[in-house]
Amino acid sequence: MYLKACNMGIRVHKPTTAGRRKSSVQTFDDITSKKPEKNLVSKPVRRKGRGNDGVIRVRHRGGGARRFIREIDFKRDKFDIPATVKTIEYDPNRGARIALLTYADGEKRYILAPQTLKVGMTIVSSEKKGEPHIGNRFKLEHIPPGMTVYNIELQAGKGAQMARGAGNGAVLMAVEGDMATLKLPSGEIRLVKKNCMATIGAVSNPDWRLIRWGKAGRTRHRGIRPTVRGKAMNPVDHPHGGGEGSNPIGLKAPKTPTGKKALGVKTRRNKITDRFIVKRRNKK
Repeated sequence: MYLKACNMGIRVHKPTTAGRRKSSVQTFDDITSKKPEKNLVSKPVRRKGRGNDGVIRVRHRGGGARRFIREIDFKRDKFDIPATVKTIEYDPNRGARIALLTYADGEKRYILAPQTLKVGMTIVSSEKKGEPHIGNRFKLEHIPPGMTVYNIELQAGKGAQMARGAGNGAVLMAVEGDMATLKLPSGEIRLVKKNCMATIGAVSNPDWRLIRWGKAGRTRHRGIRPTVRGKAMNPVDHPHGGGEGSNPIGLKAPKTPTGKKALGVKTRRNKITDRFIVKRRNKK
């Protein structure tokens, strides 16, 4: 059956087994091609969370299904050359859909597909002012205020860094002086140089957040290994470990495995860009 409340491409399984109860999957109705473009695919180096010495540096990573990297064009630096959307494809490395563009000169590139983008549509990237249609990419100063944008640059020419996740989009609030004011998906209001590029629209596949994985096996397929509670460990392994029976953590505040404070502690330490933040993100 389908989720009627949101009218999206999510299918909920019947509870035939414990693992299928309350689990859901994408329907992939929007996918138009199953095979990626060979010239835009590369094989990744699978580090599995380990450093060059073989020691785990990032926990809970490893295993998972083998997958190839689709080379995404985050710069869109072929200016004033129209491109036609050839396919909408699935990318195993992200929640959003990707679109294969064929430019007028014959070159093909992948981009993050915006919502409502269809095969056969023509889009363009330009440093000049143009039509504010879905998928077109311009400088922030050339986009009308109030529009939703994604794939936003933080430094001109560096490529998109903000609003790239499935369903995300930032609202262009105003352009004053050399800066543009953006309201990000987190609720943060931030200043960005007006000569930075952004794409009009919101990232595709907003259903991604609604998927319920249902069982540990599907998470393992994604390359995520199990997480063990610190309380269940020995004192040598975690600050929360040890004790007889069921006890609280015995500390003033929860700690990470390395002994630093966890849960609710501010981790931002970039004083250089603090001046660009007008309003902090919304607290949960």
